[in-house]
Amino acid sequence: MDKPHFQSLREELDFTTIQIADLLTREVTDAFTRSIEELRTSGQAKGLPIGSIAPDFTLNDHTGKTITLSEELGKGPVVLTFFRGSWCPYCNLELQAYQKQIDTITSLSVQLFAISPLSPAHSLTMQEKNGLSFPVLCDTNNQVAEKYKLRFRLPDYLHDTYRSLDIDLTRFNSEDSWTLPIPATYILDNQGVIRSAGLDSDYKKRMEPSTVLDILRTLT
Repeated sequence: MDKPHFQSLREELDFTTIQIADLLTREVTDAFTRSIEELRTSGQAKGLPIGSIAPDFTLNDHTGKTITLSEELGKGPVVLTFFRGSWCPYCNLELQAYQKQIDTITSLSVQLFAISPLSPAHSLTMQEKNGLSFPVLCDTNNQVAEKYKLRFRLPDYLHDTYRSLDIDLTRFNSEDSWTLPIPATYILDNQGVIRSAGLDSDYKKRMEPSTVLDILRTLT
């Protein structure tokens, strides 16, 4: 069966949700649904509001190069997209969608940085697998995600669920906190002010790259 032609990232994510549901047991999907609702109502990981000054940070990219946000803002606006990891199909689709738009993004004198708790080795694999030409930054233990109020700890009942799907965060992240960022995209002007933000407790929902481009055009 040929893959459908999608008009938006949302359509592709929704299609993937249907496909995944056919592969998982009801127990697993119920655990995921429960964890999303618990996170939504917990008050955790609500993110920084629009108008805030984006916290500065220094992280290494997938090649080991050091990236400091304040230095990059001196070159123009920046898009930060926080994702969960290479094991997440939704994250892969999102980053692939940004890669399709990367020439347009850079033509606006904007830089895009993807941030996750993946270890450098897994970040490099993620970058190579998806053919990404923008940096994938390694946020060990989600320290930067914490500054952006995105970090949360997975409930204990999900640990075995994840491991049953061959997703061991200790292996992927090279640390055992079992924390993740909620997926989020921040658009920063060249003063470091958050001009737009897209985030949701439901990891299946992501900001459309086309929306990001529309906002970037108003900044440049």
